[in-house]
This record gives sequence, structure tokens and C-alpha cells, in this order.
Amino acid sequence: MKILLEIQDSKVTYFLKVLQNFTFVKNATPISNAKANLMLDIKEAVEELKLVREGKLEARNAEDLIDEL
Repeated sequence: MKILLEIQDSKVTYFLKVLQNFTFVKNATPISNAKANLMLDIKEAVEELKLVREGKLEARNAEDLIDEL
């Protein structure tokens, strides 16, 4: 399982050292805010797609999407 946490910049080094002491933590790697936001955006998009496929959310027309951009 992967968990995304937001930690104060001043505490990152300490927190990573703590995590590395746990044998069950496989990898503790900091990522940039941009990458974290991208991951959250993709997760949200996938969840919306699932809702569309289940018929719980109406899909938008591709032309409308392009016009919005």
C-alpha cells in the first residue's frame, strides 16, 4: 500500500529517518508538490471515469472539453 503524506519542509529529514527505522516500510522517498498534485488529479480522474461507466455521472462531450481548454 502506498500513502501520500504532506509534511512540513523543516520536518522531512527527521520523518524520513524515523520511517527508515521501520522494517515494514519498503521505500520512503520525497516527491515534489507538482508530482503529488498530478497523482491526486489522476486519481480523481480515474474515480470520475468509474462513476461515468457505472452511470452515476454524466460524461462531457469531447468538443465541450476542448472548448473549455
